[in-house]
Amino acid sequence: MRLSICTDVMGNLSFTDMLDKVVKLGVEGVEMTGGGWSPGPHFRADELLADKSLLRSKLKEIEARGLEIAALNCSGNPLDPGAMGEKHRKEIADTVTLAGEIGVKKIVTMSGLPEAAPGDKVPNWLTATKSWPAEHPEWHRYQWEDRAIPYWNGLVAHAKKAGVEKFALENFSAMLVWNPTTLFKLRNATDPMVGLNLDPSHLMWMGADAIASARALGEAIHHVHGKDTRLERGKVDVDGILETREVTDVKDRAWNYVAVGAGHDLQWWKEFFSVVRMEGYNGWVSLEMEDFTMSTDAGIQSSVDALQATISR
Repeated sequence: MRLSICTDVMGNLSFTDMLDKVVKLGVEGVEMTGGGWSPGPHFRADELLADKSLLRSKLKEIEARGLEIAALNCSGNPLDPGAMGEKHRKEIADTVTLAGEIGVKKIVTMSGLPEAAPGDKVPNWLTATKSWPAEHPEWHRYQWEDRAIPYWNGLVAHAKKAGVEKFALENFSAMLVWNPTTLFKLRNATDPMVGLNLDPSHLMWMGADAIASARALGEAIHHVHGKDTRLERGKVDVDGILETREVTDVKDRAWNYVAVGAGHDLQWWKEFFSVVRMEGYNGWVSLEMEDFTMSTDAGIQSSVDALQATISR
């Protein structure tokens, strides 16, 4: 395994300063974020497709520092029924096209979440039991069969034509694909090039065992994010795991995304990466740093140190 970093966390830096900092950290690769919910300050697909000289310049800067592009990331909701969905679909398609042009074989993104029924204006994450209300099964059928599967079959065809080999869907909440079971539902209905970006932080707060999830996924692990979660003592015990407060409201939340090692100890992380490697994944592990309990620089350094000490090389 090799360590990379999602570049959004250094969005305040210029492109070259960001690359220099990555080298200084001892990180070998960059997961370039270029659209969707990300502002994509360093590697926007639409800009680079329109300006090939800028693209060549940026690729030269990456190569000159001995870095590699681990993946292109365009995370958003391509199934949103409104303007956001239209925007994200175009940006994901552009990211695939760009990846094909520069020889990047992996796209990190999200499955998307549609509305529950035709005519609805907002996405609807249906997590209640299907036994009630009576309309629930039909809502699920519509979301998957009418919206998600046709979109993904089309995107897979586009990716194959471009030369992209893998999609890695982050198991993010409020998405149709948010755990191994839902990943396999989409993968089996589309193509084996659709796999999971195994992000243990989300599984942690949902109550799953990310190590067991890795065993269940096997060859469907297409990418891994190094990111930790801490269930906050005295908070989660009272309110449970469902949390609607802003991620910056760390003092009052029931759980928080934290630097790697600040939620689960290094022994846990060693076992996690050992099992991921045992299941056949020996690719990039990308640090995604979203710890608001400490400074960004401290969170990055702490996480890099923990990941360097635990990933299975």
